[in-house]
This record gives sequence, C-alpha cells and structure tokens, in this order.
Amino acid sequence: MLLRPEQRTKLDADDDKQFYSFPRFVTHVDEGFIQQLTDLYRDRLQHNTRILDIMSSWVSHLPEEMQFEHVEGHGLNAEELARNPRLDHYFVQDINENPRLPLPDQEFDAVLNCVSVQYLQYPEAVFSEIYRVLKPDGIAIISFSNRMFFQKAIQVWRDASEGTRVELVKGYFNSVHGFTTPKVIARQSNTPIFLQWLGASGGDPFYAVIARREN
Repeated sequence: MLLRPEQRTKLDADDDKQFYSFPRFVTHVDEGFIQQLTDLYRDRLQHNTRILDIMSSWVSHLPEEMQFEHVEGHGLNAEELARNPRLDHYFVQDINENPRLPLPDQEFDAVLNCVSVQYLQYPEAVFSEIYRVLKPDGIAIISFSNRMFFQKAIQVWRDASEGTRVELVKGYFNSVHGFTTPKVIARQSNTPIFLQWLGASGGDPFYAVIARREN
C-alpha cells in the first residue's frame, strides 16, 4: 500500500458524517484560485460530456457557459449538494468508510475533485474507483491549495510541504495501473508582483494534478 496506517490518521477520529452534518455555504479558497480552476475546466473539459464531481459541495466551479450531458455530484452533506445548480443528480456517501462508488464502469468523461483530496484516508481505493468509472481517455483533475480542515486532513498531508503534497497526489494516480503520467499545474499567485511589494496578499496557491485513463 502507498500509505502506512499511521499516515492515514486524523486528529479528529470521530465519524466524518457527523462533522459534515451541517451545511457550510462558504467557499474554501479565494477568488483567484476559483478563477484559475474554472479556466482549467474550460480548457480541459468538453461540452456535452458526463462529469462526476466527487467530494463536492454547493458549488462546482464549472464554467457557466459550458453545457454538459450530465453532472453527477457526490458529498457528505445533502443540503449543500441540493444547492449546487450544476448537479443533475447527487448522492451522499462516506468514501473513507466505503470507497466503492455506486456508479457503472466507464460512465464518465471526467472526474473532478476540488480541495478535498487531503481528507482521503484510502486514496489508493478511491483513485482505483476514479479509474473504474472513467471512460477510456477520460480525464481526472484533482485540485488543491494549502487550506484544509486541519483536524480532518490525514497525517501525511498535515505534515507535508506543498511540494510533497503534489508528489502525494501523483503517487495516488501512479498507484493505479492504467493512468497516464500525471501532469502538474502549479501557480503560486495571480496577484501582480508590484501589489505584493505593497503588501497585498499573494492569494491562495493553486495546484492541479491531472491524468487520463489510458484504456
């Protein structure tokens, strides 16, 4: 296995369903991150395709002008998912407890995960499921920053540097035979340098690790 048992532990070991039992109608990253993610989706996704948004919430950050055949959502809070205007259907499931997705093989053209990969205790199993539900040449886009619910992130993520976290996600893809070599997009800030000199925040760092199902 990719991770040792102690690396999968969380500071808050209580049931995740209890932690996410009340909705959080907030965004967990700044506008700069969201714009970069939406631009990435615009560049890498295709119109009229089938999308799976795992560990989603009340927003999906998909480009407003893009139309999809079907967008399936997954998460742990039904009230948040019900508020997501891009979802055609959703289901609630704790994938740390049961990573097997109730979805057919080769059903989706793209699988998306935004700022939630740090909470996966069995990422090898989840990435195997991502591979299973993707169509051949389907794309998986895993995006993240440096923010998290610290008590719910796994130990190896909490203790890692940002660069090591990128390598972790690449390792999750590489643990499943059949993905292409993961590609990384890393952008530290979209704030102009002269504004940073004046003390402006550099914004949330943006990372995305991308791979495709080969066959």
